[in-house]
Amino acid sequence: ADDDTLAPTLDWAVNHLDEPLTVEDLARRALMSPRTFARRFRAATGTTPQQWLLRQRIVHAQHLLEATDLPVELIASRCGFGSATALRVHFRRATGTNPLAYRRTFALAS
Repeated sequence: ADDDTLAPTLDWAVNHLDEPLTVEDLARRALMSPRTFARRFRAATGTTPQQWLLRQRIVHAQHLLEATDLPVELIASRCGFGSATALRVHFRRATGTNPLAYRRTFALAS
């Protein structure tokens, strides 16, 4: 983010993707009202907090699929999707493929 005041909150969020996170949670951490946080967040990132969180969760899932042999169910939990089904839906929408096909294509050789 271009806004230095948001950086600590975004760093914190990336380290807590496995938790349910709301705009209210993030705003509280940034010491702002939800409305101010959402407005400043969009100005700094060009997207909404929820879309940003979803993208960060997808990126984390991609990393876990590439670097580990964890089952998709556990990856979904570690990325904050709640279920493997939710991960599959969002992953396909974002990448055009499913998690297992992604893993087959991009997994690091052991």
